[in-house]
Amino acid sequence: MGKTDLAALQAAARDAWLFTLPLVEIATTRARGLANGSPMNVFGHMRRLADHNARAVTTPNNDTFYSTAQVDLSQGPVTINVPATGERYFSLALMDAYTNNFAILGTRTTGPDGGTFTLVGPTDAADGPSVVRSPTNHVWALARILVDGPHDVEGAKAVQHGLSMQGPAADAPGPFAHRGAPWAEYFATAAQLMGLNPPQVQDRAFLAGMAPLGLADFDPSRFSPEEAAAIEAGVAEARAAARKGGLSGAGFTGGWSYPSARLGDFAQDYGLRASVAVSGLAALPPAEAMYMRAEGDLKGALFDGTKAWRLHFPADGHLPVNSFWSLSLYEATPDGQFFFTENPLARYAIGDRTQGLVTGPDGALDIWIGHADPGGERTANWLPAPAGPFALFMRAYLPKTELLEGGYRLPPVVSA
Repeated sequence: MGKTDLAALQAAARDAWLFTLPLVEIATTRARGLANGSPMNVFGHMRRLADHNARAVTTPNNDTFYSTAQVDLSQGPVTINVPATGERYFSLALMDAYTNNFAILGTRTTGPDGGTFTLVGPTDAADGPSVVRSPTNHVWALARILVDGPHDVEGAKAVQHGLSMQGPAADAPGPFAHRGAPWAEYFATAAQLMGLNPPQVQDRAFLAGMAPLGLADFDPSRFSPEEAAAIEAGVAEARAAARKGGLSGAGFTGGWSYPSARLGDFAQDYGLRASVAVSGLAALPPAEAMYMRAEGDLKGALFDGTKAWRLHFPADGHLPVNSFWSLSLYEATPDGQFFFTENPLARYAIGDRTQGLVTGPDGALDIWIGHADPGGERTANWLPAPAGPFALFMRAYLPKTELLEGGYRLPPVVSA
């Protein structure tokens, strides 16, 4: 092959790796669930709030219980029963195999009274007012159920007990390679997963550029050493690209990065989709929850935990939300993922529902962040950090229009 062909092959490998990364990440998540005894087409319930031991999904939250089901619609529809949730925040995100949220059932959309819904695959003939159609046969159903403190655990569990799924038995596909696998194994897995979950018609233009890789009938043995090197170079480019962007968008405004309007329903933004699969798998769309990341003093928007930091909300400047907000602190892994860090308070997030939070006489709120206890009255508002680098993410559930449209901006995190 000539240089031009090698360049095209490298670009095809880069684009194909990014395009298929969400498929591989969901397959990896599914394999973990199966290993833990969760069968297909059945909800599994996580009845503990995530802490520093939670390492299955990057950027977990410490506000909700999760209920999760990996769904295969190839054998027919499944029925989902959603219980009445009243004033409690609840969302059931339905993600296709490429991590797009094609439907969300819950507080914002279907209301507080619950209901019974039929989830059907892309070629199923079913139709009706309670039918939800998936673009792919593989679906990840992920519910978030607000736990409003220790006193509310049993109430949240009661909601979980009322959430159920009925449908045909399904065998889990696999086994599959993971994100870090060599390129030949990775693309063999990607080809299989694309066969099980064909891309949408609106992806055709992008897929055409991936043609030199031959994913439709993938055979790694046909590539020469020079071609293999070009593929490896393309994959290296893709890995670097996937570590950028993600939940926090492209840049910072006033000390915070705000999410793309495409978050959680990515259309043809394949780069963003891949980045989020690494740094914020299963992120919700902004209308459901906005994820903002604070700009730190270290490379990669990280903060130095040995320093003291402060986030100040004036009395008239609290977050405009219809549900709740929560500031989470994470340590970063070398591959760009984020997990809670162990600390003396066992506090992983702080927000408007935190017990014992102290506000000033005028209603202003200060949050103190760092490795060292700020002492005195400030300890009540302390978000502990590791001695090393950390990241801060703000979640705003059911944001009001002024936050969604940029009329409200968060105050910056500054040195204390």
